[in-house]
Amino acid sequence: MEKLGLNLLNVALGMGILLVVLVCGYFAFSKLTRYNDSEQIAKGNEAAGMYMGSKLLGLCIIVGMVSFSTHAWLDMLLWSALGIIILCLVYIIFDFLTPKMRVCEEIARGNMAVAQLLRSIIIGVSIVIGTFLM
Repeated sequence: MEKLGLNLLNVALGMGILLVVLVCGYFAFSKLTRYNDSEQIAKGNEAAGMYMGSKLLGLCIIVGMVSFSTHAWLDMLLWSALGIIILCLVYIIFDFLTPKMRVCEEIARGNMAVAQLLRSIIIGVSIVIGTFLM
């Protein structure tokens, strides 16, 4: 029974860390885009919702893989912060490499093709990052 209590405490701490990482990630990602994420999502812009959702899913993948390889809470926070930074860099690099297509403008217009492309890139990069951190 004592082990069950410790396991439940670990799950609660892990969920707390995940929520902190997701809130910080949402804030960082929102500052990076040139449109208001919350406003676009509230208006029903599916592309904006898919894009933000994929970034948050990417963070969950990173946190999950890090938590699998370490049980140190500080390590989880540090590696998760690195994951946020790397995902921000992926967006900046992708935007830079596609000068004819401005990512923010396309997402704000509701371009689902761009959102799906970015979703695949972000999730793929998150899996690679998480694997490196394991």
